[in-house]
Amino acid sequence: MARTAFEELRVYRLAEKLADEIWNIVAPWESFARQTVGEQLVRAADSIGANIAEGAGRGSYKENRRFVKIARGSMHEVKHFLRRAYCRTLIGDQDVARLKPIMEELAPTLNAYLKSIGTRRSDN
Repeated sequence: MARTAFEELRVYRLAEKLADEIWNIVAPWESFARQTVGEQLVRAADSIGANIAEGAGRGSYKENRRFVKIARGSMHEVKHFLRRAYCRTLIGDQDVARLKPIMEELAPTLNAYLKSIGTRRSDN
């Protein structure tokens, strides 16, 4: 499959890395935890990259910005479910140490990407 432009974006690659790490953490959980917090966490993490990709394919600055804002909301949803997972002892300090640097890099990179998406008067 040929690569598309969004796949070259650092923000997209970070989103993929986060989603893959979360998948690897959640996959071995017992059924109840995986089907409640785990599924929501994986969906939210996958949604970050999916919305970056969809926005890039929409063809207008306005639509791209809208989907990046949705991706940013999904990132906050990931933070919420990670907090729940930690409080419920589903993840520990080692998992936090794996995920925290990715999240700390992804958040400002996502904001920078949003700011970098140009606007034209006709797209506002």
